[in-house]
Amino acid sequence: MKHQVVKQVENRANIGKFEHPFITAKGETRASVPLSKAETLWFNTGTLCNISCVNCYIDSSPFNNLLVYFTADDVQIYLDQIIDRKWPVREIGFTGGEPYMNPQMNAMSRLALEADYEVLVLTNAMRPMMRSRIQAGIAELVAEFGDKLTFRVSLDHYSQQHHDEMRGAGAFEKTIAGMDWLNSIGAKMSVAGRMLWGESQQDERDGFAKLFEQRGYKIDAMNPGTCVLFPEMDETVEVPEITTACWGILGKSPSEIMCAGSRMVVRRKGADHPVVLACTLLPYAKGFEMGATLKEAERDVYLNHAHCAKFCVLGGASCSA
Repeated sequence: MKHQVVKQVENRANIGKFEHPFITAKGETRASVPLSKAETLWFNTGTLCNISCVNCYIDSSPFNNLLVYFTADDVQIYLDQIIDRKWPVREIGFTGGEPYMNPQMNAMSRLALEADYEVLVLTNAMRPMMRSRIQAGIAELVAEFGDKLTFRVSLDHYSQQHHDEMRGAGAFEKTIAGMDWLNSIGAKMSVAGRMLWGESQQDERDGFAKLFEQRGYKIDAMNPGTCVLFPEMDETVEVPEITTACWGILGKSPSEIMCAGSRMVVRRKGADHPVVLACTLLPYAKGFEMGATLKEAERDVYLNHAHCAKFCVLGGASCSA
């Protein structure tokens, strides 16, 4: 199989920045975030995906297997660690790649649901999810666990034109078919869109609201938790480094930042064991790798990446529900 090499974007806009883990380019103390409310544990099910999207933040594709398939046994190890470490986790998230490329996706969801966690699955709702065997497993989980299982569908825009610009011709129609099916079995859905086309947030929410009404989807387009509009993560755009002084300047608290409440577990190709990462957005950044166990992952996270500034602190975004 051909293997995709993750692209390295030359970032001349931020030369000199985000180099030292604790000090900014200006010599100021870099901001850090303690794990103050460990509410969400993410599992990356693998970077393989059925499609290649424009500007996918982890370069998922039919060829990228740098993060290999997670297994139900792997998930169980970390569910046990949640109990051992007394983390107040309420939600288990699954992301990819496309999670339903992984043959154990339904089994992993069941483990988390049976352990009484809410489960959030990030999916494009396309062909991998719509295979008959996968559909049967999903339908069983929805019938058994109801609203404890949420499917956050990647729908970049409410229009076919813009969505297909990102995901390829015909992608919108296939995703809508998947959402129609999820809706037909009473599955709880939310949507993840992108702020990319120069619209105001209100205009984009209004567009999604019309689509949801037309399709009969019970999704509140005005709720940022159920219709998530992500800012773009362009590493070539200059962004400020976040210092300890920024909390007061911006009127924000470290507890509001995504890594205050979540960690992600991945299995790298060729690795002997999974590792815990500080952030869902930075699966390849070695500086955000925290160790093999949740105990090791309890230390503070220093905001030493452009995504920390633009997406989380300034953008106010979060991958959790």
